[in-house]
Parts: sequence; C-alpha cells; structure tokens
Amino acid sequence: MLLKLSNIHKSYGSDQTGKSKQVLKGISLELDQGETLAILGPSGSGKSTLLNIIGALDKPDSGDIIFNENPLNNYTEKQLSLFRNQEIGFIFQSHHLLPQCTLLENVLIPTLTSGDAKYKKECHSRAMDLIEEVGLSEHSNKFPGQLSGGECQRVAVIRSLINKPRLLLADEPTGSLDRENAMGITSLLLKLNKEYQTSLIVVTHSGEIGQQMNKAYKLVNGHLN
Repeated sequence: MLLKLSNIHKSYGSDQTGKSKQVLKGISLELDQGETLAILGPSGSGKSTLLNIIGALDKPDSGDIIFNENPLNNYTEKQLSLFRNQEIGFIFQSHHLLPQCTLLENVLIPTLTSGDAKYKKECHSRAMDLIEEVGLSEHSNKFPGQLSGGECQRVAVIRSLINKPRLLLADEPTGSLDRENAMGITSLLLKLNKEYQTSLIVVTHSGEIGQQMNKAYKLVNGHLN
C-alpha cells in the first residue's frame, strides 16, 4: 500500500457564531501503487483541502497519514519539503508555467534545487523524452504565451513527473479546458499512470472523468462516500 489516511479531521477559521468550520470529518482512504482515484464533490466541499493534506501542503487537525509505511505526522518541515519534492507531483487547474521560461525550462523547474550535475543531466534527458511523449518536441524552445491552453496543461503534467514521483495529485486539472482538451489531458494522465505506475488522485467536478479512475469517492458534508 502506498498511501493510507485514517480519521482525518480539518477545521478552518470561525463562522458568524464564533465556531470553526469543520471541512473534513473523519476521512479515511487507501491507495495502492499504480492505482487511480477520483474525489468528486461540489465547490467548497473540501476537496482541495484534502488534496493539500495528502501532499503535505497542509496539516490535519487530527488523524494519521501513512505514505509508503512512513507516518508523515512525525516529519519535520525539512523532511516534508523533501517529501513533496521527491515523492509528490502536483498539477493544478492553472498550469502555473513561468512566462519567461521556455517549455523545456518549465519542465525542469522542480530539479533546480539539486546541485548534482549528473542528476541534472539525467533530468534534461528525461524532460526531452517526456516532451516527445506528449507530442511537443517541436515546441520545446517556445514560451507559454506561444502555446495553447491544452498544450500548456500537457507541459504542467510532464513537469509533475520530472522527479519520478510515486504519487500525482491533480486538482481540477481540466477545469479551465474545453471537453476535447479535458479528455485529452485525462487520457494522458491515465497513459502515464500505466506507463510509470505512478499513483494518481484527481479532484474533479466531472463524473465522466471520475468513471475512468479505479476508485471514485464523493466528498459531501465532510465525509467521503
């Protein structure tokens, strides 16, 4: 088992009565290596909060997170930062590409913190292979402003894979795309999932996308169903 969440609770701020708003109420789930999972639900239901907790961008108020048999609750901030960089690939609704960097440079951004010249050379080769795999080789030296929305999101997908993460977390990755491009990105994610056995969790409003995953849950009133 790659990931296990047990009884995760999370609250934020306070409402007009002075009470905090409970977003997640005892969430538990399991994910195996290479498995795909969709989390569906209305806006404001806590889907992104749950994804951020899984990716160690946020901490639960209570509950346990086990990743590859290691309890993340015990990690220091430095260990969590290393975990995010090495084990997790993030994809968001907006591609977040740097406009002043080329397609290739954007893909390589997660590797910039490494001072290992050999590793960087390997990553450059991997980046070129990934760019070719998604059909963007002829655009590798172009800037985001010269690419379509669907092409930019493809770049964001392969950027998330450059460090060979075990888990991809995709937060509404097709939300800003038309249906054709949305299905294209979904097919790409599933193709890469099978090829690299990278586990995948997708937050989405789309039941059509959810049906293509191994598991699909609805997050409603703080509970997974």
